[in-house]
Amino acid sequence: MIDLTINKKALDENIKKARENNIILPTYKQMRQPDKNVPQEIKDKLKSIGLWDINPLNLFRITWKNEQKMNGGLYGKPNFIELPSRLTGIDAKIICMVGKYFPTGCHKVGASFGCLVPRLVTGQFSSAAQKAVWPSTGNYCRGGAFNSKLLACDSVAILPEGMSRERFEWLYAIAGEVIATAGTESNVKEIFDKTHELRNTRDDVMIFNQFEEMGNYLWHYEITGSAISEAFEYFRQENYDDDGDCRLAGICLMSGSGGSLAAGDYLKEMYTDCKIAVGEALQCPTILNNGFGDHRIEGVGDKHIPWIHNVKNTDMAIAIDDNDAMALLRLFNEPKGKEYLTKEVGMDAKDVENLSFMGISGIANMLCAIKFAKHYELTDKDVVATVLTDSVEMYKSRLEELCEIQGEYKSSCAAFDYAKSLYGAATDNMLELTEFERKRIHNLKYYTWVEQQGRTADELNDQWYRQDLTFESVRGQADDIDELIEEFNEAVSK
Repeated sequence: MIDLTINKKALDENIKKARENNIILPTYKQMRQPDKNVPQEIKDKLKSIGLWDINPLNLFRITWKNEQKMNGGLYGKPNFIELPSRLTGIDAKIICMVGKYFPTGCHKVGASFGCLVPRLVTGQFSSAAQKAVWPSTGNYCRGGAFNSKLLACDSVAILPEGMSRERFEWLYAIAGEVIATAGTESNVKEIFDKTHELRNTRDDVMIFNQFEEMGNYLWHYEITGSAISEAFEYFRQENYDDDGDCRLAGICLMSGSGGSLAAGDYLKEMYTDCKIAVGEALQCPTILNNGFGDHRIEGVGDKHIPWIHNVKNTDMAIAIDDNDAMALLRLFNEPKGKEYLTKEVGMDAKDVENLSFMGISGIANMLCAIKFAKHYELTDKDVVATVLTDSVEMYKSRLEELCEIQGEYKSSCAAFDYAKSLYGAATDNMLELTEFERKRIHNLKYYTWVEQQGRTADELNDQWYRQDLTFESVRGQADDIDELIEEFNEAVSK
C-alpha cells in the first residue's frame, strides 16, 4: 500500500510553503470529474491561464477532460479519437485517449502528481528541505519537474542523453537540475544507478521512481481507467443501437513504467470481456523472450519488469518493431504522407490531422491494438482502447533527423510505409499469457527489484499470492488521499 504515515513537522512546513505560494491541491474526485467537482472560483481563474503556464492552478488541469485549447480552456468529455478502418485495416474500432491537452502535452504530469501528492500531504517529503528527483526515460521527469515548479519545490530531472532535443530544451528551463545518463530508452539501469548515487551521497533528495511508485499505479487506475470507461460509453452511445450491441474487448499499451496498465485493472472490473495486452519493442523483447537490446520507441524503458506492473492480470504480450513506429511517424506527419492518406487511402482530412496526436509510443500503442484485434479476429462490434501518451510536438527533431538520414519523403515512401508498417501489421511476435507465462514474467522482477533495488522476496511473492495486500489494497486508497488533500487545503487557507 501507499504509506500515509504523517510527519507533522515537515507537513507543517509544506502547508506554510503552500500558503506563501497560493497553492491548492486537486483531489482524485476533481481529477476524475473536474466539471462537476472543481470549484467555480478556480474555473473562473483558469479562463485566463495558458495550459502550460507555470501557475499552481494548472494542477486543476491534471485530467483527461481539458478543453482542446492552449489558453483559457475548461472541461468537457474525455479527450479521445477513433481511428477509421480505412487507416487500421480492421473491422474492430480503436479509440485512443489523447494526452496532448495535459499541461506539458503529456499525461505523465498526472502520474508524477500521483507519486508526489501522498508524500506532500503526509509530510514524508519536505518541500522546504528536499529536492524531488524524477528518474525517467522521457516524459515522466518533464511532468515531475512541472509539478515541482507549480508546488514551489526544487527538482532534479534524470533521463537518458539520447532522448529527443525537445525534452532537454524544455527541462533546462523548468527543472532545478537536469542529469543526462548514458544511453537511450532501454538504458533504465543507468537511471537507477544514478538515483542510487544521489541517495547515497546527498541528504537533500527524495527519489520518485515511477517504475515502483504505487502512486503512479493508483493515478492511472482511478483517473485513466475511469476516463477510458467514459470514453467507451460515449462512443457506444454515438455509434451503436440502444441494445448496447458492442463490447470493450481490450486495452493495449506499451509497458513503459507499467503505470498506465493499471487502467486495464480498472476496465477489467467494469467490463468482464476486457483483456489487457502489454507491448514492448521487438528490438528489446524482455517480456517475450527475456531479451535485451536498444530501440527508438521513446519513453518505453526496458530490460526489466516494472514493480508496479500487475503481471498476474495481464493477458497478452505484443512486440512492436521500432522501424514500423518510426516509418509511421513520417507517414502521419510528412506532407506527402498526409496527401497519400487522403487521396489514396481515402481518409477524411480531419482524421489525417488527428494523427498528429500520436507520438512514437502512441504509434506503437496503435500497432499493438491492431495486432491484438487481428489475433482475436475482432468484429465491428468490438472496441479496443489505447492511449496516446504525447503528440508529435515532442518529436519534431526526430522527423528532421529521419529526413537527414533517409532523404526526402515521397509518395512512394508513403505507399510503402502504409502497406508494410500499417496495413501489413501481422500477428507475429505475440504471446497469449498462460498462468505459467505470467509467473515467468513476474519472476523477472526479482533480478531488478530484489537483487538491485532493495525489495524483498516476500514483497515480490505478495504481489503474486496476496494481491489483497498489494494491488487491490492500493486501489482503495484514493478516498484516504483525498481526505488528506482536503485537510491540507483547509490548513493552507487559514
